[in-house]
Amino acid sequence: MINKKYPFNKSDEEWREILSVEEYHIMREKGTEKPFSGKYNTHFEHGIYLCKSCKQELYKSNSKFKSSCGWPSYDNSIPNSIDYKKDMTHGIIRTEILCSKCGSHQGHVFDDGPTKSGKRYCVNSASIEFKPN
Repeated sequence: MINKKYPFNKSDEEWREILSVEEYHIMREKGTEKPFSGKYNTHFEHGIYLCKSCKQELYKSNSKFKSSCGWPSYDNSIPNSIDYKKDMTHGIIRTEILCSKCGSHQGHVFDDGPTKSGKRYCVNSASIEFKPN
């Protein structure tokens, strides 16, 4: 996590109680789900995508697009909902995206999006949940 005290914070034990094994691995240990396996990859209903850990609103459905990369993709986030951290794992430089309320790992953002923003927020389905309009 970045050097920040998040307003919604839990002990490691508390996170393990409220998250599934897969959710914990992805959101607290910076894991990644297998491509094309997440339930929101091809989900295009109208509503808001929330952080699975703390329920903060992160992405509006109108920012979601079909990227064919295997993970849900958005061209922007709700203002102030995401923190950004330089990630140099796997021998490449990427930008990690974290929920700004609880610090949970969401995925990474790339500068290869096809929309006007030029961004592709590549998010793990296990890190989010959907609230319909």
